[in-house]
Amino acid sequence: MPEPVYKHVMDADVIFGIGCSFGRTSYGIQFPQSGPKYVHATLDPKDINKDIQASHALVGDAQLTLQMLIEAVRERLGGKPRGRAADVAAKIKAQRDEWLPKWMPKLTSNDTPLSPYRVIWDLIHTVDVSNTIATHDAGSPRDQFTPFWPSTTPLSYLGWGKTTQLGYGLGLAMGAKLARPDKLCFNVWGDAAIGMTGMDFETAVRERIPILSILFNNFSMAIELAAMKISTEKYRSTDISGNYAEFAKALGGYGERVTTPDEIIPAIKRGVEQTLNGTPALLEFITTKETEISSFGRG
Repeated sequence: MPEPVYKHVMDADVIFGIGCSFGRTSYGIQFPQSGPKYVHATLDPKDINKDIQASHALVGDAQLTLQMLIEAVRERLGGKPRGRAADVAAKIKAQRDEWLPKWMPKLTSNDTPLSPYRVIWDLIHTVDVSNTIATHDAGSPRDQFTPFWPSTTPLSYLGWGKTTQLGYGLGLAMGAKLARPDKLCFNVWGDAAIGMTGMDFETAVRERIPILSILFNNFSMAIELAAMKISTEKYRSTDISGNYAEFAKALGGYGERVTTPDEIIPAIKRGVEQTLNGTPALLEFITTKETEISSFGRG
């Protein structure tokens, strides 16, 4: 919940949830308990008023519900817009423009090991975002990636990470590529996630599914270090890693390890080129043990 989202949600007078549970969780947006009115559209009636009291409940299939809602609203508005879209868009942009400069030192960092935020920033400004489908893994990659990736076209971002296991993003990227072979499809994950499902990269090679895989390797589960001090000291529980670029090559794909900021963009271009030639590509970026995220209005 980066600062722009936090400010926008907290200032809302109406919050409309479609196909969501509004369940309170440490892995999602913390909606205000009082203040805005909630319109809750969900397939499962058990979700209604479970954690958030709804002013209006709509139980049913999301697509059918939206179609009927659009028809009802169009009738009430006489088929004309209210003329508020530009003001709302300007407000969202202003909230983001106020927040983004706070993160530019990390997004443009020249440090080594690499800042994962620098990799994300260069990725955004290298690929054709409008012709891309992006996903991520749970944990640090999700929290680092989602505040900055711009979703500019429908169905171009596959968001998840609340309850699904590490490594799930690899399968999502492959599924997206099978559904939309004309798109660049990539996943962002860490060395913990590839430890869970990394062998499935062989599936992409064998089935000729040319995805781009962006791996952050910091030789650790950095986000867990503070919570796992004893287990790390006694059992090296967070000390995980490998040479994943060579691993990708061994499975028949393209692999490249990147260690310096000046090589980030060229490596991304080479990886994209490999996917255009039909080869799955894994780019392994050696990153710092970054634990700072934009969350709950703290920047």
